[in-house]
Amino acid sequence: MRKKIIAGNWKMNRPEGGAMAFAKELAKSAPKDVDIVFCVPFVGIMPVAEAVGDSGVCVGGQNLHTEAAGAYTGEISGEMLAAAGAKYVLVGHSERRQYFGETDIIVNQKAQRALQSGLLPIICIGETLTQREQGITIDLLRMQTKIALQGISEAEAAACVIAYEPVWAIGTGVVATAEQAEEACAAVRQVLREIYNDQTAEKIRIQYGGSVTPKNAAELFAMPNIDGGLVGGASLKPDFAEIMNS
Repeated sequence: MRKKIIAGNWKMNRPEGGAMAFAKELAKSAPKDVDIVFCVPFVGIMPVAEAVGDSGVCVGGQNLHTEAAGAYTGEISGEMLAAAGAKYVLVGHSERRQYFGETDIIVNQKAQRALQSGLLPIICIGETLTQREQGITIDLLRMQTKIALQGISEAEAAACVIAYEPVWAIGTGVVATAEQAEEACAAVRQVLREIYNDQTAEKIRIQYGGSVTPKNAAELFAMPNIDGGLVGGASLKPDFAEIMNS
């Protein structure tokens, strides 16, 4: 059985001091049978990792560069994230795609770099409202998944997490129904079978992300192909504890 994984994406929020206290308090209520990840701003990785200590809660980065080092002012490498205490890293979040022009090819390069750096990538995929209305959601998810995993072996893929985040549901308060989310995640599971095999596809965890709240978390996470959530705004609030325990 796949272990559930709940990741909170703090985005560009929370000052360092507040982050430590917040993370420490949340870690006290983190369930032991679920992987909990706080994806925090770069400056917060080390202090938050220190704050959660040996609670079992992990820290993740929100982005990384495709190269290990070099003349890339303002960027951060996977090796730096790992050295600071990160175990996971978000790759290809819709905001990175939308605001920073990241393509599917760049997402693949970053996923490979994450693995080479000893990090576990949370690879984000998802469609816009226009694409859903055009009826190409499944085709798009299949394409994004295939490109993201190019050059990644079965063993490496088994350690990856796929996060399905419909762009139209991120930060809007509009959430995909449990049935819509399950349909999308099941389609991703199917393409994983085609890329690799049944055994590998059953090991890879698939999250849902998009306006997850304490009210809808349990229903979403109960779906057979949804292995947890990538939570944005709600992860900055104390009631994120309810989502972790859903």
